[in-house]
Amino acid sequence: EVQLVESGGGLVQPGGSLRLSCATSGFTFGSYDMSWVRQAPGKGPEWVSAINSGGTRIFYADSVKGRFTISRDNAKNTLYLQMNSLKHEDTANYYCALVAGTYDSRAYTHRGQGTQVTVSA
Repeated sequence: EVQLVESGGGLVQPGGSLRLSCATSGFTFGSYDMSWVRQAPGKGPEWVSAINSGGTRIFYADSVKGRFTISRDNAKNTLYLQMNSLKHEDTANYYCALVAGTYDSRAYTHRGQGTQVTVSA
């Protein structure tokens, strides 16, 4: 059974940082492209970032480019998202997803429950 479990969310002030983690099991992590998706209340999902299986190709949404960094540790079956210079508009539920196809396909087969990130003073 595929399992994706996010952690690392919380309440942070504007300008602060958080590091999200996604621990995975039930599939060969190093063979799949992965992504981070977020959804704010009342809004549709936003494809935040994606990374290919080897970590050599990366996508960022324009809204997070230069502030967020996606990475993966295939030995630990874990996906990460380092978020710096956080803004109010980054407030959302962030979930990791197992990409369907290539890293930039914006489709997934499985996702986690997510971790809440709230940016507020």
